[in-house]
Amino acid sequence: MRWLSETADKRTHREDVRKLKWLHPFLGALHLDEITLDVIDQIKAARLKEGSKSTANRYLALVRSILIRSRDEWEWLDKVPKVKLFKEPEGRERALTPEQARRLLEVLPAHQRDVVTFALLTGLRQSNVLGLQWSQVDLERRFAWIEGWQSKNRRPIPVPLSEEAVMVLLRQVGKHPEKVFTFNGKPIKQANTKAWQEARKRAGIEDFRWHDLRHTWATWHRQAGTPTHELQRLGGWRTASMVERYAHHAPDQLAAAPARLNAVIGGYDLATVGQK
Repeated sequence: MRWLSETADKRTHREDVRKLKWLHPFLGALHLDEITLDVIDQIKAARLKEGSKSTANRYLALVRSILIRSRDEWEWLDKVPKVKLFKEPEGRERALTPEQARRLLEVLPAHQRDVVTFALLTGLRQSNVLGLQWSQVDLERRFAWIEGWQSKNRRPIPVPLSEEAVMVLLRQVGKHPEKVFTFNGKPIKQANTKAWQEARKRAGIEDFRWHDLRHTWATWHRQAGTPTHELQRLGGWRTASMVERYAHHAPDQLAAAPARLNAVIGGYDLATVGQK
C-alpha cells in the first residue's frame, strides 16, 4: 500500500494495482522478510502457466522494486532476495500485411473497426487511442496530440491526421462530450476483448497482439519511405535506435547509397588509366 501511495503518479499505476492483485495469493499473508527465493520461484512458475517470460518479468520486476525500496528507502529490511528475470527475446516485430489488415477490419464490429483503423493510421498505443479526448483533436487543421503525461516517455506526441483518420473521427462526433471512441454511449476502456480475439481468429491471423498494430504502422511507414527522424517523432520514441529495428523494411532507401561512391571510385580509375 505504501508503494502504491508513493507511486500514484506513475503512468503504469493501474497496471501495478492489477499485478499486485494477482500477486496477493502468493504474498498477501507474508511479512516482507518472508518473501524468499522459494516464494519468488512459485510466482515464476505460476506466471509462466498464464503467459510468456516477458510478461512474467513485469511481475517479477515489480516485486523486486518494492523489495529494494523496502531496504534502501524505507529501511524495513536489511537484505532482500536477488530476483533474477528471465532472458527475453529481441524486440518483437510482428506486423500485418495490407491484405491481412483488410481481412481483420472486415470481421470486426463497427466500433472496434474504427478504433483499429485509427490505430493503424496513427501508430498510437492502445491507452492513447482509447484515452483520446475531443480537446486533443483539431479536425479543421487535421491534427491531434498526446500530452506529455499521457505518453510512455513523458514527451508530447504530434499526431497529423490523414484524410482516412479524419473520416474515422467524424464518425464519432456527437457520441460523447469528452471521449472520442465509445460503445453504446460509453467510453471504450479495453480493446483487447473477446470480440477482438474472435475476429482475429476469423480473419486467420495468428500470433498477433493489439500492440502489434503499432508495429504494423511503423513497418508500413518504413516500406513507404518515411525516414527515421520523422518516424521517431511521429511514434514518440525517445531514441532513434527504437526506430532502427524497422530499417530492414525499407531496403529501397539504402539501395541508392552505394551509387554515391561511383563518381569517387570512377574518378580514381580514370586518373590511374591516364597515368599508364
